[in-house]
Amino acid sequence: MTTIRRFCCNDLLRFTNVNLDHLTETFNMSFYMTYLARWPDYFHLAQGPVMGKVEGQGESWHGHVTAVTVAPDYRRQQLAKKLMNLLEDISDNIDKAYFVDLFVRASNAPAIKMYEKLGYVIYRRVLRYYSGEEDGLDMRKALSRDVDKKSVIPLKRPVTPDELEYD
Repeated sequence: MTTIRRFCCNDLLRFTNVNLDHLTETFNMSFYMTYLARWPDYFHLAQGPVMGKVEGQGESWHGHVTAVTVAPDYRRQQLAKKLMNLLEDISDNIDKAYFVDLFVRASNAPAIKMYEKLGYVIYRRVLRYYSGEEDGLDMRKALSRDVDKKSVIPLKRPVTPDELEYD
């Protein structure tokens, strides 16, 4: 059985094999340290980390999945689902967010299918989101605070990265 626990500084030195996965978006050490310092409740480990934050204002207040990945040897064990559920619960019950969002490569069909099974919908396409080359999909899942599910009504047109709102 795998235990899910909070991520700690020492873990940064241990999950290199996960970070080298070609489907995982990678970041530099200071980026990880910033998340760990600012949003520790959103950074967990279960043979692969889930990292996120809470951001936005008003009805755009939401949990954001920055990265979720599972080491190849631990896939197909529902770990990503458990990690996502944990981040969603924190967003819903602690931070009272309206929705959770994430970005995924448009070519990553297995991840898109998994997120759809978890209740996420494609909210919008972001043109050339990944390194100015590949489109990304902004996927969202409404939480209990968004009673009318306004946050997941898909946009009818794609957007560019400079049109995104960031915190």
